[in-house]
Amino acid sequence: MSSESMIETSILLVEDEENLAHGLEYNLTEEGYKVSLARDGREALKLFDENEFDLIVLDIMLPYFNGFEIAKHIREKHPQMPILMLTARTQVEDRVKGLELGADDYLTKPFHLKELLLRIKGMLKRKSWYQKVVIENPVYKFGNNEINFENLKCTKGKKDFQLTSYEAMIMKYLIENKDKVVTRKELLENVWNMNPDIETRTVDNFIVRLRKHFEDDPSDPKFIVSVRSAGYMFQV
Repeated sequence: MSSESMIETSILLVEDEENLAHGLEYNLTEEGYKVSLARDGREALKLFDENEFDLIVLDIMLPYFNGFEIAKHIREKHPQMPILMLTARTQVEDRVKGLELGADDYLTKPFHLKELLLRIKGMLKRKSWYQKVVIENPVYKFGNNEINFENLKCTKGKKDFQLTSYEAMIMKYLIENKDKVVTRKELLENVWNMNPDIETRTVDNFIVRLRKHFEDDPSDPKFIVSVRSAGYMFQV
């Protein structure tokens, strides 16, 4: 990312733990990002509604409104906004809930600053890629499903629902590679921008959710199929 584009990148940092908040604000600013700091949920919502941001770094445990409530509000207003959740909680339920409400990535405290910075760079890179590919084909139909990749709204028959940005990116990548085997490694590197040696279950969890969205029988998928010992394939 060039220094010019970095300066234009605006991050909303929502963290009530004072030392961590100031440390992150300092380091993100040193990286060239423009940072707005909110110390509670109420301030976060006000800043979000009154300003334009490129990415949100969001703690879960906050005064007034928690991170889940804020993520829900952000998703309703801006479906494609990248959200990185920070939390001291390690329960799987919290992670799943955060992802279902639209968090794109998740870091458990304590974490290494280098990892946070890499995640942010990866999320911004994915956002840029996604915006480019969506311009070419904003709407895609298959079976009785329709996906609008601009606003992330979908229909399956008469049912309306909305994808999270990660779900949309995975579907876009699978569709772009229709009838080709896409490995977990490939998805982790190109959609998550993560080390493919870790978090392989993350891919499988998202595939399960996408099948629930688009398959008539998620246990016997017709569109998003598994290729044994290889990965997944999108077919119509």
